[in-house]
Amino acid sequence: MSQTGGDHTHDAHAPIQDSDEVSEFEVLETAIRELAIEKGLFSAEDHRRFSEWASQVGPAGGSRLVAKAWTDPEFKARLLADGTETCKEVGIDWRDPTGSGTPSDYTYFYVLENTPKVHNVIVCTLCSCYPRPVLGMSPDWYRTPNYRRRLVRWPREVLAEFGLHMPPDVEVRVHDSNQKSRFMVMPMRPAGTEGWSEEQLAAIVTRDTMIGVALPQVGWTATAPPSAPQPVGGGR
Repeated sequence: MSQTGGDHTHDAHAPIQDSDEVSEFEVLETAIRELAIEKGLFSAEDHRRFSEWASQVGPAGGSRLVAKAWTDPEFKARLLADGTETCKEVGIDWRDPTGSGTPSDYTYFYVLENTPKVHNVIVCTLCSCYPRPVLGMSPDWYRTPNYRRRLVRWPREVLAEFGLHMPPDVEVRVHDSNQKSRFMVMPMRPAGTEGWSEEQLAAIVTRDTMIGVALPQVGWTATAPPSAPQPVGGGR
């Protein structure tokens, strides 16, 4: 799905924000998990191990993928052609993400390249499908109905709520995850990073830039944001 211009105002819609309320999907997940354990599909210990693994993954894997793609054109071509297989080159195996045989995250993994004329952003309108092996656990706002329902209808307005104002000549493409497909955005490399190492580049490729609600910027990392707002735009 894409939206290629036009300004709309939807003042009746609340901006994206976290919520402490338990959603219907969380209630459903708990019920299905408990039933699966009761039926012997997996054990409570299996679930605990998977949850422990997922909570500590973080977005470092995705950051490494992007940084390597920015500096290695051949790797970038492989990553865009077959993300699932190419992830193995940085130690991420979608067929065995936990190292203990848990197959629940096996999917087709697609990396979406941003360009000066196309900006990609990901969502899961059905529930909260997310590329956990490369980005870790999804942020709370990603799972809210507010984000899921509105992004596919008014992507520019939702991005603006994150502080990302896309020019009208840039096409915004929204990619909806599903049971067997996961997506990650490869943002454009910002100007001013010439000669940087992969490690330096990876530091500015934050979780939100790989979801598509932010752009990487020189001096802005997940642990050290800039003291003043940086201008949106630029890249190569």
